[in-house]
Amino acid sequence: QELLVESGGGLVQAGGSLRLSCTSPGGIFSRYDVVYGMGWYRQAPGKQRELVALIANGGARNYGDFVKGRFTISRDKANFPVNLQMNDLTSEDTAIYYCYVRGRRGDYWGQGTQVTVSS
Repeated sequence: QELLVESGGGLVQAGGSLRLSCTSPGGIFSRYDVVYGMGWYRQAPGKQRELVALIANGGARNYGDFVKGRFTISRDKANFPVNLQMNDLTSEDTAIYYCYVRGRRGDYWGQGTQVTVSS
């Protein structure tokens, strides 16, 4: 069973919005490890995976430079879901978006969800 499952990706026109969500089915993650931080990365074709947004247990948020106020990361008090609200999308935001969790025992990744922005 997967620890992390992303949803919310899809095809959207430039200027549009999407909301990504990452859950842990059945709360399985909490039985496996302890969350230290959560976030989202993305990888476009031919490019390295890059940070989109991170949120620490204390609530501090970090965003990639390209975000420029367009995206907002949030999480439930129970850790999951961790959401990424993306507004004013451009074709350069086209990528596979991965949920990421930093746990006490290591780093965890979801399978990814495709976001495609048409210009």
